[in-house]
Amino acid sequence: MISSFTRKSMLKERVMDLVTQTAILPLLFGCLGIFSLFRVLQRIRSRAHLRDAVVVVTGATSGLGRECARVFHAAGAKLVLCGRNLEALEALTSELAGSRTPQGQTYKPYTVTFDLTDPGAIAAAATKILQCFGYVDILINNAGVSYRGSISDTIVDVDRKVMEINYFGPVALTKALLPSMVKRKQGHIVAISSVQGKISIPFRSAYAASKHATQAFFDCLRAEMEQDGVEVTVISPGYIHTNLSVNAVTADGSRYGALDKNTAQGRSPAEVAQDVLAAVGKKKKDVILTDLLPFLAVYLRTLAPGIFFRIMASRARKEQKSKNS
Repeated sequence: MISSFTRKSMLKERVMDLVTQTAILPLLFGCLGIFSLFRVLQRIRSRAHLRDAVVVVTGATSGLGRECARVFHAAGAKLVLCGRNLEALEALTSELAGSRTPQGQTYKPYTVTFDLTDPGAIAAAATKILQCFGYVDILINNAGVSYRGSISDTIVDVDRKVMEINYFGPVALTKALLPSMVKRKQGHIVAISSVQGKISIPFRSAYAASKHATQAFFDCLRAEMEQDGVEVTVISPGYIHTNLSVNAVTADGSRYGALDKNTAQGRSPAEVAQDVLAAVGKKKKDVILTDLLPFLAVYLRTLAPGIFFRIMASRARKEQKSKNS
């Protein structure tokens, strides 16, 4: 027979359980609501940051650069598209000018043609870029070239060429536009680097070296520019399904001319461009856009370098054996 004391204890426990359950559920739903509201406000602020912003995109005629031009145009940015091919730039400008977007008003892009390997052309191009709207809010350093070859077979001129396009060109353009951003106490510089700016893989020495230099330079720039209100974002994608490998230079400076397997299986440039848009809108400082294995390799290089080096040596042997067979 249950005593009066026991019945009271059981009743008290049930009441407490009921109170706890009825309190937890609203709390959980409340937290979800707050989180959802935070995400919505974040998206609104991100769009506000991009709408009417003057955005410069280098390497805009193809691949990731062209897709970045499309998504930033759709977001309401005022574009200045840069590249070497005037005809391709004009074709993209016509496409964007004729496009319709649900986001609201869009603007016809300007174009500036120049070669990143020509220091004099870069200085003149920076002047033309500033003349388009009078200032630059966001500079996206996207233009670049890839490389395929062994270190022992590669002539130094090839190393210099890759560094000129991937490192010295973006650095020169950044330095040319930076004073106007510092003067306004606002601006955002974006460097499209690569996961190979964080880890190095065999037979990509010149490319990996240029991207490591890019990562280091823009990391330093971020620290130095914080007091001047200039944001710096480094974005490191993995393989993207573009013609980057097709247009890569080889050990003797000739064109590689082939879409390799990893590139063919890479992410679509349109998807990566959306990630770039999101990263810039949220003013992220450093973003890695890769599959799981390359992402883990970045941390393996730091936490267990011996294992990483053995894996890369094994990869080099396999690639060399494949080339010799």
